[in-house]
Amino acid sequence: MSTDVAGLLDSVDAVLLDFDGPVCSIFAGYSARDVAAELVELLHRSGVDVPSHLSGERDPLQVLRWTGTATDQRITRLVEDALCEAERRAVETAAPAPYGREVIVAARQAGLPVAVVSNNSAGAVSAYLAAHRLAGHVSPVIGRAYAEPERMKPNPEPISRAARTLEVPPARSVLVGDSLSDIEGAKRAGVRVIAYANRPAKLEIFRAAKADVVITSMGPIAEALVARYERGRRNHSATVSAGGET
Repeated sequence: MSTDVAGLLDSVDAVLLDFDGPVCSIFAGYSARDVAAELVELLHRSGVDVPSHLSGERDPLQVLRWTGTATDQRITRLVEDALCEAERRAVETAAPAPYGREVIVAARQAGLPVAVVSNNSAGAVSAYLAAHRLAGHVSPVIGRAYAEPERMKPNPEPISRAARTLEVPPARSVLVGDSLSDIEGAKRAGVRVIAYANRPAKLEIFRAAKADVVITSMGPIAEALVARYERGRRNHSATVSAGGET
């Protein structure tokens, strides 16, 4: 495992970002625990026999995962629709991640395409990006497959699809994520991975998972991308000067 953020970023041609964590905290104003409880209550109202462990679940994505494996497609679609709506409400009060915007803007300035690959719905991600004037900097936005929770990360398919859409080889792409599912999915897709330990408890877990780089702030990514942009600008100026301006 390397700790050289700049060295890794100098060796890639595309930046893939997880959404909840590296870009924002989607449930900052509308708690994930409340959303999970609402989904469990929806299951109860739909006549589903919900196991006791799910009643205390804090992560709505885990409720969706369970639903996809334990119920039929009608119920899964019902929970999916409710979660999509909750996420669209949540992005209205989502808290931007420190340096998340700077990473996106700096990557584009450095000439690198930026994609979002998220287990949240594409509609919620796109709404956040539009509200924060970032939509023009990010494409594609790949959210979770509708009512198919088994296709969420750590399934590598959405990560691979992002690289294919950008026409960048997986080995020349890097995913920035804040979960083990990001690390596992990236490795399975052959994509480099920067693990963002936005809580102290994640630090050793991510190191043990052998992410290429582990960081505790998005700041070093922004700094490395700005440095890459500035080097490119200097090199361009030197080339123009050597050849003579026309």
